[in-house]
Amino acid sequence: DDHAMLMEGFSRMLALENDLVVVGEARDGREAVTLVTQLCPDVVLMDIAMPRLNGLEATRQVLRAVPTTKVLIVSAHSDEAYVQNAAESGAVGFILKQASARDVCQAIREVQNGGRWFNPVISRDLSAVASKSRKSARESGKMLALLTSREMEVLQLIAEGHSNKEVAAELGIRPRTAEIHRGHLMAKLGIHNTAGLTRYAISMGVIESSVQVTVIPDPMRASLNG
Repeated sequence: DDHAMLMEGFSRMLALENDLVVVGEARDGREAVTLVTQLCPDVVLMDIAMPRLNGLEATRQVLRAVPTTKVLIVSAHSDEAYVQNAAESGAVGFILKQASARDVCQAIREVQNGGRWFNPVISRDLSAVASKSRKSARESGKMLALLTSREMEVLQLIAEGHSNKEVAAELGIRPRTAEIHRGHLMAKLGIHNTAGLTRYAISMGVIESSVQVTVIPDPMRASLNG
């Protein structure tokens, strides 16, 4: 989580449990992937909206790196799209940040033991949600499940206001490659400008609506977008 106070609260809460140990803390998705690769934890509590790399894509990368790790999404939102995309990313649980300490600890134990957990206010099992999400993705062509990991990374950086050149620098690729990824994103999502990509990223929980973004015209933009 990128909110220090919230992360500290979780750590203190979990420290009171005899059978739970916090082995690492990360403030963005990239750091989370790095730490999981190094520490191989049993369970990861993962926020969705984080800078540099959001929790959905971080979950995908965590599970590729350490398949035995279980990811429990912790979010302030219970919208269907959030739960759908969490399931599509491979999370085995979804709990609200408003949940009690008891529920959080119970959720951790449940997923660590091979089960699934979703908040009582979320009225559908994650497996059913995942199935619906896949069907929706095929029908609409607009679900995040259609995007590659690289496209997810590019989408977030674009939504945060970065130009092609800045996206390239962050991801270690060429500006032309970043531009190509941008084009693929727009084609897959049927969105033709940066403002549209930003709105989509917010609606899918990739970034928070409160994030301050700046859209800067890109000189490389011809028929695409800057």
